[in-house]
Amino acid sequence: MVSEFMLQQTPVNRVLPVWTQWMRSWPSAESLAAAKRSEVITAWGRLGYPRRALRLHESAAIIARDYNNEVPRSIEDLLSLPGVGDYTAAAIAAFAYNESTLVLDINIRRLFGRVLDGVEHPSSAPSRIERKLRYELIPTDGAKWAAATMELGALVCTSRNPQCTECPVMTQCEWRKAGYPKSELIRKSQPWTGTDRQCRGTILQALRENPKLSKKQLHELWHLKSQLELALKTLIADGLIESVGNSFKLPD
Repeated sequence: MVSEFMLQQTPVNRVLPVWTQWMRSWPSAESLAAAKRSEVITAWGRLGYPRRALRLHESAAIIARDYNNEVPRSIEDLLSLPGVGDYTAAAIAAFAYNESTLVLDINIRRLFGRVLDGVEHPSSAPSRIERKLRYELIPTDGAKWAAATMELGALVCTSRNPQCTECPVMTQCEWRKAGYPKSELIRKSQPWTGTDRQCRGTILQALRENPKLSKKQLHELWHLKSQLELALKTLIADGLIESVGNSFKLPD
């Protein structure tokens, strides 16, 4: 569950060291629930989208209280937890409990899109029809199927430079049969420099390194006053920082 939260929009190589230290610090839901929010936000480090850390913390408290300190295995119970959506619930059920669930990450969706639909890239989000069609593919051992298709998409049927000659379903691939037509979907990398996300990240990192900072000190970290003021407001609204007089700190 921890890895699935961390891997949302973050690559494995960045997650692994943070996950390792996290599990040493909090090996159970009960231990994580007992941690302060400031400790959780600090341990999350630079993984990005730090609200995930707070949702994981909230989920740990519910699991410790309502599920005898054990992550639930049913999709319905998992979906009731903060920060758990369709994909995360399906992935936890499949990879932790060997349940036959519909796991649709971007690698699996790209693999099926190419092999079955003949398109280079899938749409931004799975449609109801796509979910229905992919669900019908799941064999009896759905957990192994999810792991295998995910690995095939991640390691062989990659977004760029797919290793088609290494693919076990190369002869069945509709995209290959069609001559590898290019997708009309244009994927643009998200900018970082000068964005609100960078401003928020700068504030959070400063407060990880200092117990408290004044507004004047924070203004010295960012060139645009209006953007920093907005970042402070949204960080407070998200529960990631607290104001104490004219100063700010991570929440207790």
